[in-house]
Amino acid sequence: MSRHMPPTYKTRNWPAYNEALKRRGSLTIWFDPEMSWEAAPTGKRGRQQTYSDTAIQTCLTMKVLFGMALRQTTGFVESLLRLVGLDWSVPDFSTLSRRQKVLAVNIPYRGSKGPLHLLIDSTGIKVEGEGEWHARKHGGPKRRVWRKIHLGIDEQTLEVRAVEVTGSHIGDAPVLPDLLSQIPAGEEIGSVTADGAYDTRKCHDAIAARGAHAVIPPRKNAKPWKTVTAGAIARNEALRAAKYLGRAIWRNWSGYHRRSRAETKMHCMKLLGQRLMARDFDRQVAEVQIRIAVMNGYTALGIPVTETVG
Repeated sequence: MSRHMPPTYKTRNWPAYNEALKRRGSLTIWFDPEMSWEAAPTGKRGRQQTYSDTAIQTCLTMKVLFGMALRQTTGFVESLLRLVGLDWSVPDFSTLSRRQKVLAVNIPYRGSKGPLHLLIDSTGIKVEGEGEWHARKHGGPKRRVWRKIHLGIDEQTLEVRAVEVTGSHIGDAPVLPDLLSQIPAGEEIGSVTADGAYDTRKCHDAIAARGAHAVIPPRKNAKPWKTVTAGAIARNEALRAAKYLGRAIWRNWSGYHRRSRAETKMHCMKLLGQRLMARDFDRQVAEVQIRIAVMNGYTALGIPVTETVG
């Protein structure tokens, strides 16, 4: 038998993608003088907030992007404002820390043309504990704390459309309905692609409730479900197709390999830091969401468009 040769790919928009990669490294930072830096009056009794959520998110974005502590972030933003000639005051480190806990992070996205094809995956990121090398070399403490980050990624634009942060003891499948709930009810979801860990009744029912097609490989010891629901029917059809075609052919036929793009996005997120700097869970959630906002901004600059050439 002849040896199977993997296909080769060619980037069709290399000049535009090359320019996008250069712009990702640009240090040009724009401050719009018309932006709402100060908080608008709430009309409620008590002390009013001095800074808007936009101002807090701007400062925390600098913190995440350049890996700085809160005090260094304050000095960095102060120097930027002096350079552009704006006399705005900058929140101090205690204000940033306090507001980060309750910040409603604005995650920008462009949206795709047509139905949304969602790629689901999760990964872990370290919060506490020494690194693997330090623990092996010096026998550091065994206590390590991780957070699980669950992402829903738009297959067309590669932007993150849904994100959840949980403890390491939470499985993948229970979080899928929460990810789907972050997609506006009026937006059509064409398909949801995930790995075999999401082959559960609740996941299939949640996907069917949104009128989407589930691309989830059945488990190796999977049996047909007897319950008659839209999710169970779709899952039983996928099980029959996988047994008839074989799991390898079914993966190619169903387009399951698209999920690898979600794993690539996980790697991109960890390039912003292998661990979270915040120690409080709510602040960690805000830190992850700000990372996602930065990643979506990078993605909006340009992504490669590839085609098979052999």
